[in-house]
Amino acid sequence: MKRILISQNTPSNLTPYTSISDKYGVKFDFFPFFKIEPLSSMEFRTQRVNIADYTAVVFSSRFAIDAYFKLSEELRFKVPETMKYFCSTELVAMYLQKHIVYRKRKIFFGDGSVESILALITSKHAGEKFLMTAAESENARNAIALFKEAGIDVTAANFVKSVPQDLKGIDLHSYDMIVLYNKADVASIFASYPDFRQEDLKIASYGKGVVNAITQAGLSIELQAPTPEAPSVAKALDLYLASHK
Repeated sequence: MKRILISQNTPSNLTPYTSISDKYGVKFDFFPFFKIEPLSSMEFRTQRVNIADYTAVVFSSRFAIDAYFKLSEELRFKVPETMKYFCSTELVAMYLQKHIVYRKRKIFFGDGSVESILALITSKHAGEKFLMTAAESENARNAIALFKEAGIDVTAANFVKSVPQDLKGIDLHSYDMIVLYNKADVASIFASYPDFRQEDLKIASYGKGVVNAITQAGLSIELQAPTPEAPSVAKALDLYLASHK
């Protein structure tokens, strides 16, 4: 195996990949197969969600934050200073400073898990009406289920959409393997190549959400991650290449 394409932006830390390159002589390329864009106000209205009805918002990404404030402006909703924000991580919470004054008494963050956010919603916040700014992913569906099990008033809405990148300038079959993370990655492949055939191209999947999309498209998966032994793509590839020398 000589060339692997990762369907993501180039990571800030390339060390795991350069280590693999040094050990196995593999060259990595990085290119995101799709981009995230905010919904237009017209697209958002089709969900029949009135953002003014909610007193707390749950964010799991910076994209969702930008889209929420953009749509609020387009829909002429002045976000009140009393609004509470529950974020998946501190990094996401800190991003709110782009749009509002950061105040600890109304901004809360977890450790990346749904359970950590639920733990923040004590009796002090249990009476809020929560708007979760995601709805399509498996993680979002699980989060909604857990919120409702806890008796919390929550509604999910999409604020962003996945837009396929133009892959026509990439010869996918010049690679030995491509790594896909999201069902939108699969959609992008067929948007650029409607008659795409896998042939000898190996596909690695990362995350549960993309597996169904790959198999439903009639493609086969050579390598799946994460696993207990391989929590990251780099580790999964390292173990795979070591066993396929």
